[in-house]
Amino acid sequence: MHQLFRLVLGQKDLSRAGDLFSLDDSEIEDSLTEALEQIKIISSSSDYQTNNNDQAVVEICITRITTAIRETESIEKHAKALVGLWDSCLEHNLRPSGKDEDTPHAKIASDIMSCILQNYNRPPVMALAIPIAVKFLHRGTKELCRNMSNYLSLAAISKADLLADHTEVIVKSILQGMVKGLRTCVRSHLKVFSGSIYVWWKVRPRVLEAS
Repeated sequence: MHQLFRLVLGQKDLSRAGDLFSLDDSEIEDSLTEALEQIKIISSSSDYQTNNNDQAVVEICITRITTAIRETESIEKHAKALVGLWDSCLEHNLRPSGKDEDTPHAKIASDIMSCILQNYNRPPVMALAIPIAVKFLHRGTKELCRNMSNYLSLAAISKADLLADHTEVIVKSILQGMVKGLRTCVRSHLKVFSGSIYVWWKVRPRVLEAS
């Protein structure tokens, strides 16, 4: 890992975090997976949700990492680590109490979501991301769910069969009115989803009951 990433993440040094933007993308690209893994460790610590310094360090580092991934077009190389960090957010509280701002882990999920799902036309990336993305449909905030459904609709346009294995979750979300964008997606790709019609019908009573 690049020595500046090692310093900033290892010591959680907020005073040096901004210096990451002075480095060329190509200079840090090889370090991104390891940096993401270190961020996952930091964000999983017991005091992360109350540690403002650590949250600020993580936020800055994620911004730098996602920028470098886009500029170097290296999403496929770092997708596993990026999706791994994204998935780890589901282990924590994502919904704020009352009208408070997003929780720390909801911020992480939101910050990396677009970096992952903007690559909806890259099947290898989507194969890793979609199983995690559908989990957010019931676990995330309303804003996160809305954005997620929009990206998943785009993914369906490119590779609808990747969503077919998650029919039950998607249909449940549609019936509960949570992800309106996906309704058009399913209707437009009915042939792909037709193999799961029986599952839809079987789960429908439970879905309506849960609603």
